[in-house]
Amino acid sequence: MLLILVALCVRLVIARAEPILRTRVIETLSTRFKSRVELAGIRVSIINGLEVSGEGLRVYGATDPNPYEPGVQSLLGVQEFRFHTGLRNLFREPMHVETVYVKGLVLNIPPRENRQEMRAMRSRTGKMSIAVDQFVCKEAKLLINTLKPGRPALEFDISDLTLKDIGPHQPFHFDATLVNPKPVGNIQSTGLFGPLLEYNPRNTAVQGQYSFREADLSTLKGIKGILSSTGAYSGTLGRIVVEGKTDTPDFRVAVSGHRVALHTDFHAIVDGTSGDTYLEPVKAAFLHSSFTATGKVIRLIGNVGHDIELNVVLTGARIEDLLQLGVRTDPPVMNGAVEMQTKMSLLPGPDDVANRLQLRGNFHVPDASFANEKLQGRIDDLSLLSRGKPKLAREHLQQDVSSDLRGVFRLRDGVLDFSFLHFQIPGTHADMTGQYTLDGSIFDFHGNLRLDAKLSQMTTGWKSILLKPVDPFFRKNRAGTQVPFKVTGTRSEPHFGLDFHHKAESRNDRSETAPDH
Repeated sequence: MLLILVALCVRLVIARAEPILRTRVIETLSTRFKSRVELAGIRVSIINGLEVSGEGLRVYGATDPNPYEPGVQSLLGVQEFRFHTGLRNLFREPMHVETVYVKGLVLNIPPRENRQEMRAMRSRTGKMSIAVDQFVCKEAKLLINTLKPGRPALEFDISDLTLKDIGPHQPFHFDATLVNPKPVGNIQSTGLFGPLLEYNPRNTAVQGQYSFREADLSTLKGIKGILSSTGAYSGTLGRIVVEGKTDTPDFRVAVSGHRVALHTDFHAIVDGTSGDTYLEPVKAAFLHSSFTATGKVIRLIGNVGHDIELNVVLTGARIEDLLQLGVRTDPPVMNGAVEMQTKMSLLPGPDDVANRLQLRGNFHVPDASFANEKLQGRIDDLSLLSRGKPKLAREHLQQDVSSDLRGVFRLRDGVLDFSFLHFQIPGTHADMTGQYTLDGSIFDFHGNLRLDAKLSQMTTGWKSILLKPVDPFFRKNRAGTQVPFKVTGTRSEPHFGLDFHHKAESRNDRSETAPDH
């Protein structure tokens, strides 16, 4: 009789457990959110304590948080959940649960204009039937919606998330693994979040630390390397202040293929509700060079990617390091300290970074030398000739004359275009315009060469006597000789020559009137 009585009690508990739990889950969430709640299914087992699992949990708001998606979207959705507790907790108020395991959590934040409804959904009074200490989530997703046409919801994929409730009206302690799409990698982060201000999530407090390991930059077409980054952040979801650093020991641009160790320290302001990032500043170092960049990374409408715009200043850099990083020629064609200011823009798209990168700025290399002995030898000979020392030039004396080089440039579609380029060595001044491609296939410059010596002073014997009558025709702009010239060929095999038949044309005008692509 006792066994029969126990069996009947067990059957009665099981029969009553599912509707009791279903009622309590819906009652708790309805009280918490002041909203309609749906629960597709729930299952109960008491073989080893009280084990509960369910699926299809949805919490709805007064309006659809994403009207651009078909159907009515819920504010909160859970694909599957389960928890375990003692059997006696079923009949307590509130029922205490240590850990709830969740899979497929989706939190759908409405557009800013519709968030006032969430204020009314906040819990003020009412009976909370279930108290939970910790949530462990798999495959979680946070969506922040907007009413702007063509702009999809800002989406955060979180592969693993653990939330611990510290107390009423207190922040959650979280331990999360976020999936970063580009470059591909996982971000580990721990910290405090909340309490969530549903009506204005931008002002929700957040702080923590992060670690980004083994990020493969090759997912960004045109560059390669394995990036690691660590840092800390604090602020609100709408203005997160991040202090961090990155290290990429094998960073390389595909167009050159040369590996360099790249290190950065950065201070950034991140809008967690839009994904926009403002860099203030980034300090980077590679090889023997360093530079500072400020700017922004803006998420574009249409989910096509981000537009990166930076102001870059180089004050402690070497021209050979820049060429090593961005040009295939090895060794670099030029050596020397360089100062540079440039505005950089990297547009989104499937093309290589080198083809999407746009630069506009100016530079100065005050004491340059050329690594190519043949080219440096021609520079040395030109300096001797332009100073009226033709005999020494014919002897090809090695002088290692330094060059002063400055210019205004624009990089677009992999072509570096100079609207102004000034070259100076002892005895010679050259002003030119021209362009070359980063792959080294085009090297085309035209300009005027001004020499201190007269034509007749740059040669000897009877040639010098014959040239004296024509000296006045080439004396211009206070120079002993001024002649048009050109430099063509490739960077490794440049060709110098006179250019009397080249039609003068302002490349600056062409660059300004060229259509945007």
